[in-house]
Amino acid sequence: MKSAVETLNPTRVRLTVEVPFEELKDSLDAAYSKINQQVTVKGFRKGKIPARVIDQRFGRGAVLEEAVNDALPKFYTEAVNEAELSPLGQPDVDITELKDGETLNFTAEVDVRPALEIPDYSGIEVEVDAIEVTDEDIEKSVEQLRERFASTAPVERAAEDGDVVTIDLEAKVDGEVLEDGIANGVSYTIGSGELLDGIDEAVKGLSAGEEATFTSELKGGSAAGKEAEVSVKVTQVAKRELPELDDEFAQLASEFDTLDELKADSRKRLANMKEFDQATQAQERVLEKLLELLEVPVPEKLLEDEVNTRKHNLEHHQLGQMGLTLDKYLEIQGKTAEEFEAETREAAVKGIKTQFVLDELVKKEQLNVNQEELTEHLMRRAASSGMSPDQFAQAVVEGGQVPLLVGEVARGKALAVVVEAATVKDSNGEIVDLGDEDEETEAPEAEATEETTEA
Repeated sequence: MKSAVETLNPTRVRLTVEVPFEELKDSLDAAYSKINQQVTVKGFRKGKIPARVIDQRFGRGAVLEEAVNDALPKFYTEAVNEAELSPLGQPDVDITELKDGETLNFTAEVDVRPALEIPDYSGIEVEVDAIEVTDEDIEKSVEQLRERFASTAPVERAAEDGDVVTIDLEAKVDGEVLEDGIANGVSYTIGSGELLDGIDEAVKGLSAGEEATFTSELKGGSAAGKEAEVSVKVTQVAKRELPELDDEFAQLASEFDTLDELKADSRKRLANMKEFDQATQAQERVLEKLLELLEVPVPEKLLEDEVNTRKHNLEHHQLGQMGLTLDKYLEIQGKTAEEFEAETREAAVKGIKTQFVLDELVKKEQLNVNQEELTEHLMRRAASSGMSPDQFAQAVVEGGQVPLLVGEVARGKALAVVVEAATVKDSNGEIVDLGDEDEETEAPEAEATEETTEA
């Protein structure tokens, strides 16, 4: 077999392959054997029909077609390996010549990873937010904890903002009560925004036993997205009572004996969170600077696939779980379809470029992934997916996704190398020592393009 490579553009090549006919022998034998098992000819036992009889009865062309279809993937793979290409997706194959007993010639056009020359990144400088935990931050944190330990007490008055009301609901669409449109004994905090639009205005000012009607678009159920007439009856009004901020509260809400100890712990936790956010911010900004240092061409077909994948995942998974349509989501976000399309495409471009660059860095820096690193990454991914580590690991193995996880870890390590070499200062002008923080977070935008960029 002989092959040659023609570069059509930085991300697409054409392979021209010439295969001597004798190299088709194994595929021809397999074709005759397959046809033998599928047909019957009077006078011959099944599976024992001579090749010449098959040629006479069914045509030599049918045999050649079967043999070529069997052989093409093997010869294509050999040509790719010989040229040391990194194909993306499936090739467009065209058989240019097939002469029985002489030769098989074909071409294969395929997208490939662009050749990248990683520049010196040691001069990258970025600024991140300084870590500052204010007294106001502490008070807000403690207040949130206080809210969790609030109690309620029934009151004989009209409902006000912040009250917890017990209500009965009935929803009608086109005058008909929905089968799933009745709910009794629902507890709702006025002003929380956790139920239907318009309910706050409807129940404020009502006392126990009083009713109101309002219209609202249903967020879920059998009539999701439709306008409904909703009747609401208040059966109880309760006032939320917050515990006193003292040492007794600290003992109730935490393992600490005093309020001062609780506040000190809140300060420490908030500082740790801000350190993590700072490390993530450093990663993102270093990555942006790195991408600015080199031109990264993106295959158009790969880009279209990635855009479609992102839109599908949003519409059918994320929004579907929330009971939202794409149109409703865009309305809530205040975006047009054109703006959404542009933003999705921009994010897809960045994701693909990120993966290309970090994969090249993995090769350049000769980075490897050990079992401990892979296990730690798997544990984090399992936690974010809501699955147990065992369930997630089983799904990864059964889906053949282990190489993808290895790639994610390797790209995270590659970005950590760049962050370590960069100069990171906070908004106060102080040098930031990120330590091991950058290895514990994922490479931004590098994960989403896994399935579409692997051949």
